[in-house]
Amino acid sequence: MTGSLYPNVRAWIEDDPDPRTAAELTSLLTSAEAGDEGAAAELTDRFSGLLQFGTAGLRGALGGGPARMNRAVVARAAAGLAAFLTESIGGAGAKVIIGFDARYGSREFAEDSARIIAGAGGQVHLFDQHCPTPVLAYAVRALDADAGVMVTASHNPPEDNGYKVYLGGRVVTGDGRGAQLVAPMDEQIAAKIAAVDAVTDLPRSEDFTRLGDELIERYVDSVLTLAGTNPLPGLKIVYTPMHGVGGEILTRVLTGAGFTDLTAVHEQASPDPDFPTVPFPNPEEAGALDLAYTAAERVGADLIIANDPDADRVSIAVPTEDGWRQLTGDEAGALLGEQIARGSPDPARAAFANSIVSSRLLGAIAAHHGIAHHETLTGFKWISRAPGLTYGYEEAIGYCVHPEAVRDKDGLSAALLLALLTAEANAGGRSLPDLLDDLALRHGLYATGALSARVADLAAIPAAMARLRAAPPRELAGSPVLERADLSTPTGELPATDALVYTTAADDRVIVRPSGTEPKVKCYLEVIIDVGTREELPAAKRRAADRLAALKSDIAAAAGLPAP
Repeated sequence: MTGSLYPNVRAWIEDDPDPRTAAELTSLLTSAEAGDEGAAAELTDRFSGLLQFGTAGLRGALGGGPARMNRAVVARAAAGLAAFLTESIGGAGAKVIIGFDARYGSREFAEDSARIIAGAGGQVHLFDQHCPTPVLAYAVRALDADAGVMVTASHNPPEDNGYKVYLGGRVVTGDGRGAQLVAPMDEQIAAKIAAVDAVTDLPRSEDFTRLGDELIERYVDSVLTLAGTNPLPGLKIVYTPMHGVGGEILTRVLTGAGFTDLTAVHEQASPDPDFPTVPFPNPEEAGALDLAYTAAERVGADLIIANDPDADRVSIAVPTEDGWRQLTGDEAGALLGEQIARGSPDPARAAFANSIVSSRLLGAIAAHHGIAHHETLTGFKWISRAPGLTYGYEEAIGYCVHPEAVRDKDGLSAALLLALLTAEANAGGRSLPDLLDDLALRHGLYATGALSARVADLAAIPAAMARLRAAPPRELAGSPVLERADLSTPTGELPATDALVYTTAADDRVIVRPSGTEPKVKCYLEVIIDVGTREELPAAKRRAADRLAALKSDIAAAAGLPAP
């Protein structure tokens, strides 16, 4: 192994444009050649292959070597993307927008990409300061760009970074214009990346445009068109950008809509790539909102809004008699669907979409209002391509409420609509949980839950999927499994994906899939219970909770995952 590995390490070091990662690799190589087995194993892992470029772009841990996120890997990605764009549009001159968040390396990766794409003849527009992902996605459509690059790892741990690609302009038209790329374009870009030889040989240019606050103002103005003109009573809002880049722009959006009683969670208000107050900078994680709850109690807030670090996701919590209640992604998704359906000027021309792992309630809401509904694979690269989309969501707190402007999930515009909905409900003496009860009385109680198992050994993920394929469960939560679907085989409606679906005689549903962004096996659970009267709701909720608990235990046992 060392006979072929160490010369490759030396060649990579010589071609590394970053002296920091070159020094890091040199130190590892020196230790490995001196007999340090740990250093040798680390080098073997880092040189196990080039970090894979797929439909999520790039995402991985920072560090030197081809299997890490670093300037050498990003340079290859930028050169490969430029070559793909040149081929796609039949010549140089592709228009590319580049944005970046506040993580370690993000600005450098963005500026390197700008120079390399400009050096390949591209018309590059680079944000001069960090920005949320929805602002980059907005710019791709607003400026009719052929592509967009967002350097972010979203809600991943602080040691990670990523490289997300959007396509539009002359490359992708129609419903997918300005959305994240999908196959086979990822494979075509990956082939161009693999063809890059030496990073030091890539031409570079400083001939690119820097985007300032004007485009951010255009984005804010676009979001504010969702607010309408009817004044609503103010809310006391506590918000947290989770150490990310969304706080300033969310403040502009909320104050522009008339919400001026805002309190930031000061410990998390400024961008900080170390994310010091949370183990994982994801509002869904246990404990992530603890500081927000403390601030909300102190000021007597009516609503908590939490974005993830790149502000493409949003979670909310509201006060109840039993304390603060954080809404699930499916609950907020249903409320937004009902809100948008009620305000639709022409339901017959509207279309809703959600991922297959999200609740089936949105389909019932759409049918009630005469709106078309589509189910897609997980991820907004698929949701955003639903024909005629006017609203889409996925259970992982992602919502696309303004697809004409942003063809992706947008935690800032969704936050505004949820604040407006809260204010409207409160003005009538009601709450968001009351509105959820209204939906349960109309459509039945759709209760969802999740089982997420983080693994240290990545081999455990395919092992769990293989175990379920070899011995699928025959019964879940005491009900026979009537339908089993293996989505690794494409259907007429869905491309192939690594997911398994089980539906029982009680109409309970379980979907199991590997996470696309984290080392996890994820199980999505849903039960539906008929509800006759409002007085029956408490008992129905208890039955739903019991059934979800049974589903969790049964699917964990079948997959060989830790018991919940």
